[in-house]
Amino acid sequence: MTQAPARVGLTSTRYFTPLTRLGAAQPIERGVLAALDHEWLRVEFVREDIVRFKISRGGGFDEHPTYAVCADLAAVPPPLFTIAETDTAIVLRNARLEVIIGRHPFTLCVRRTDGSLVFDTALGHDGLPWAYATLNDAFAFHRVCAREDAFLGLGEKTGRLNRKGRDFILWNNDVLSPQTEAEFAAERDPADPRTKNTSTEFDPYYVSIPFFYHLDEQGNAAGFFLDNSYRLHVDFTPAETYGICALGGQYTEYVFAGPQMAEILAGFTWLTGRLAPPPIWALGYHQCRWHRYSQTEVLALADRHRERGIPCDTLWLDIEHMDGYRVFTWNRELFPDPAALAAQLQERGFRLITIVDPGVKVDPQFALYEEGRANDLFCRTASGDLYIGQVWPGRTAFPDFVKPEARTWWGKLNAAHARLGIAGIWNDMNEPATGDIPPYAMRFNGGREPHERYHNQYALLMAMATVEGLRAAFPNQRTFVLSRAGFAGIQRYAANWMGDNCARWDHLWLSMPMAMGMGLSGQAFVGADIGGFAGDTQPELFARWMQCAALTAFCRNHSAYGHIDQYAWSFGPAIERIARDAVVLRYRLMPYLVTAFMRAVETGEPVQQPLVFAYQTDRLTRDIDDQFLVGRDLLAAPVYTPGATARQLYLPAGEWYDWHSATWHAGEQFIVAAAPLDRIPLFARAGAVIPLWPEAPASTMGYYPPAIELHLFVPQREGVYTSELHEDDGLTLDFQHGACYRTTFRVERRGRQLTLAATVRGDGFAAFARETFTLVIHGAQAETVMINGVMHAVVDGRVTFANRGQGFVIEMAI
Repeated sequence: MTQAPARVGLTSTRYFTPLTRLGAAQPIERGVLAALDHEWLRVEFVREDIVRFKISRGGGFDEHPTYAVCADLAAVPPPLFTIAETDTAIVLRNARLEVIIGRHPFTLCVRRTDGSLVFDTALGHDGLPWAYATLNDAFAFHRVCAREDAFLGLGEKTGRLNRKGRDFILWNNDVLSPQTEAEFAAERDPADPRTKNTSTEFDPYYVSIPFFYHLDEQGNAAGFFLDNSYRLHVDFTPAETYGICALGGQYTEYVFAGPQMAEILAGFTWLTGRLAPPPIWALGYHQCRWHRYSQTEVLALADRHRERGIPCDTLWLDIEHMDGYRVFTWNRELFPDPAALAAQLQERGFRLITIVDPGVKVDPQFALYEEGRANDLFCRTASGDLYIGQVWPGRTAFPDFVKPEARTWWGKLNAAHARLGIAGIWNDMNEPATGDIPPYAMRFNGGREPHERYHNQYALLMAMATVEGLRAAFPNQRTFVLSRAGFAGIQRYAANWMGDNCARWDHLWLSMPMAMGMGLSGQAFVGADIGGFAGDTQPELFARWMQCAALTAFCRNHSAYGHIDQYAWSFGPAIERIARDAVVLRYRLMPYLVTAFMRAVETGEPVQQPLVFAYQTDRLTRDIDDQFLVGRDLLAAPVYTPGATARQLYLPAGEWYDWHSATWHAGEQFIVAAAPLDRIPLFARAGAVIPLWPEAPASTMGYYPPAIELHLFVPQREGVYTSELHEDDGLTLDFQHGACYRTTFRVERRGRQLTLAATVRGDGFAAFARETFTLVIHGAQAETVMINGVMHAVVDGRVTFANRGQGFVIEMAI
């Protein structure tokens, strides 16, 4: 067996000591409890496909290591299992998994019941098995892999989607901060691109999710979630081993059997929570800029979008709207009447979002600060002093979100802010960023718990506080919170954007694998700042970025203070047309996007999917990260190099239609697609029914169209294909009680006969206004079709028929 190196990433493990001897064991409700040297090992089947491992510290177990897990595990019936003991091992078996615990030396191995490997212990540098080794408060372990295996996940990470061959730090980080750049560059070779915070290799980033997939050579996947929020080092650089080291906390790991990635992600998001259902307007186009706007200028900006026919749902205000950067305040010279502004924007079909940072200005004249100080709601140091950091307001205190009373207080502040007419909350600087003052003296729970335990959870707790406050004030409304940082489980409260990127072509490329990595890690609602936040974008780059972002989950144009304008119209009529066309396509695709989001809400499935998620047995897909699936049935291949008028891309198994030309292509081949500046290569899966709005409204506000187009892409091969359409009011939670329509389309081709059958569930909703469907046929010439037994003529490939939420059957000869 290959021995692992004496380090995990930047952490030397030379002096770690592996635990080696398993002692007496006893059955427990879900598994087994066994003595392990001077500690205890607990192995429990959470479900048939999920097993949890825990090792005590000081003889005690931490039953609540983080706020990531939200599933009520006690309510899940224990699966049936058996325990067999021999002189060398204890073996636990259920219907799907086999756990082998080696006695001496101590090892851990998990296999599926078909014999395929989930994981196995590797040897450490000392030649001993390293199932678990410790040094002071840190622990580490090594496991085996093969040279051709792939590793995916870990949340927001730079570089390629396949993590094999690299090592990572999981520590939420204000990326463009010079202080943190120096901290994480210190132990690396100056030539290493990871030492430069604007590099596409820099690590760590804002969001830490200690969850990943191990994909073997046969395409079998297993999933691993280390429920530990301390700083982690994850090392996939060795060819035949990998290692993980946590610099504190306890070992609690959930292992997911797989072998399908979709099943693993469904299990992980069952454990840590699914995407909060977003309001429909959050799926629209967002305009944001760090700029010193006035109230009049914001209204003028809204009017300009409407005058130029560029759909847009929200305008955002960055830090300059506040009074001296004091959170929840307004600069009354610039914004004399915020409530009137929100109302006037709403009249124009816009919603307003403002930034909310956690740093509270230390100022005895600031009532919010005095309230937090008087009620002991801020973080303290080990000595009991108030922790002071430095961000936009200067000297700042930070809410202690570990305290329930601090979360309640913060939630009420957000609710009061929202009552002005603020539609969503933008959480920034929540790594937590502390500027020139290091964060490590910041402690939690009244100063009793170390910074390291909650650093990575701070943004999760801030989002939790925000959402709980909004839900208490507006119980039936869908909330929208955008967060820069996060931890496992952030998806149940907030969307994420990928922080302070740069106006560069390589950052446009980076936005794709980074978003897909987030999607694989449970966060389906994610996107990058269009055009780049830092630096002056260029016309061609902006056009290409708009095309790409219009097909991602979150679509926001955002740029930094002091740079050139990058509004949709800033680069002249030609680029404006391209930008408008990209946004128009997004809005016309809204029924399809809504359906993809609802699938994420229900199953955890990403909206922006890497090809490997749907085609994991295709060896090519694990290394393709410059194209992606939008939902299940659209494939986008954005252009990310200047001057390109075509690009090569891979079409996976099946059949595909070019969105622009309707040209049919067989799958499992590389093609070169035309990509002039006004076109993004986009393909639809044959057999799919893609629902579109017939036009792009100025915004989603009050838009419930009387007609929807159903674009049918006719399969050339026999088979059965399914698609869906979800319709609801887009604003409330009524859909959870049946106030919706969910239409399933079943396309079946047999020879030259094609049948499209639609079945509907749900009770409808008050705002429902659809009266007709228009079927648009791609890939076949049909002069007539039979709809519910009645012949209809097809004109220019289109046929319109009445439908107000009923099922139907369409038959045609092709």
